[in-house]
Amino acid sequence: MPLLDTVLPVTLDRAAGVPLAVQLADGLRVAATTGHLRSGDRLPSTRALAKRLGVSRTVTAAAYEQLHAEGWIAGRHGSGTYVTTTPSQGGSGPTVHSVESGEDDELLELIPGMPWAEGIDRAAWRRAWRAAADTPPSQYTHRAGIAGYRAAIAEHLLRHRGLRADTASVLATAGTTSALAELAASVFRAGEVVAVEDPGYQRAVEALRAAGVRVVRVPVDADGIRVEEIPRQAKAVYCSPAHQYPLGSTMSAPRRVALVERARAEGFLVLEDDYDGELRYDVAPLPLLAALAPDVVVHLGTTSKILTPTLGAGWMVAPSPVFSAVLGHRERTGTRPSPAGQRVVSELARNGDLGRHIRRVRRELAERRRLLTATLRAADVPVLGDDAGAHLLVPLASAEEERDRLQRALDRGVRLDGLARHFAGPASTHGIAVGYAGCSRQALTGALDTLVVVLGG
Repeated sequence: MPLLDTVLPVTLDRAAGVPLAVQLADGLRVAATTGHLRSGDRLPSTRALAKRLGVSRTVTAAAYEQLHAEGWIAGRHGSGTYVTTTPSQGGSGPTVHSVESGEDDELLELIPGMPWAEGIDRAAWRRAWRAAADTPPSQYTHRAGIAGYRAAIAEHLLRHRGLRADTASVLATAGTTSALAELAASVFRAGEVVAVEDPGYQRAVEALRAAGVRVVRVPVDADGIRVEEIPRQAKAVYCSPAHQYPLGSTMSAPRRVALVERARAEGFLVLEDDYDGELRYDVAPLPLLAALAPDVVVHLGTTSKILTPTLGAGWMVAPSPVFSAVLGHRERTGTRPSPAGQRVVSELARNGDLGRHIRRVRRELAERRRLLTATLRAADVPVLGDDAGAHLLVPLASAEEERDRLQRALDRGVRLDGLARHFAGPASTHGIAVGYAGCSRQALTGALDTLVVVLGG
């Protein structure tokens, strides 16, 4: 099938309160559902589509990644990305949902941010979906989220993150990026400054910029975001203190205290992305920023890393004024997170399956982490950021070395992640991030020799 060279029926609105990546994914889904895109149509590369739409490649890559996860598109070795769904005759939805993920289905994906989805107990998964489907239709919109889901998240936060949050203070979201978009649209005004980690999560940056917020980069070191470099005019600071993305560092206790003290003194919010927060290995986790200063911290979490991104279920715990502002935005715009994923998570929690799964994830990833770090360190490969999360960092001396290692890995059938793409500007730190959750343990074990050759120079 030749490359689809017609104009894609997708329009992006930079003034909308929805991230551009979300708009693009939504537009391509609709195009596949209505028949504008057919099964087998080859899509442009993320780079070519970004140029065509006038957006960054981060936007198109994020949209493709989400559609891969949902089963709308798939990659074929050496030939690109293809639509894999065929509209039903009624035009109401796709008939194919399960595909291989990744742009190239022959590549082993060892990149950060991927969950151990294969570890989900299939019987529990089916049981939760059946129970969710048996819920009778409701005339209520549940703008704040389904009550059972909010209660389940409050219990999860207490048991696994040590945060005491009343059910009434938990707001359901569609995930961390979606929550940031809602915050940007409801709490901040166009032109106001939000400080972000650099390097950091570029989807968060895009979500804030799409709402007209002025994003200012703040360097990160081994102790976390450098609090003294946060600009005085900042209305908020976005950070990932549990396991910084992508450097893998954990924000130190003194740095946490300094951040919340400055937030209180200057009246800005701290947006705490609890990325990989459930995954600690050798030491106990430090207290959440939300536990230290619930009056100035907005805590954000998601099931995408502990379960699967296909559920589209996350949460926000925020000070009352922020909670009310987001809820008011939903009332005015008619938006809300989908209840389907919330019902599944609620059922998993109600039966104890969620807690059992998290314990399995911790055990499995702890063993993978031990295997990976022991192999690399035995080969004199330096490793950072391995005391938490599901990825580690191999520091390098230069951008050229980073590009070389990435290409050498690709040549051997392994996709790794470099730091360069996580900077909003020129990269000041270089290295390779190695994720170890998104594949089987057998595949990871089989790639160890390749990693030693590639990362060991």
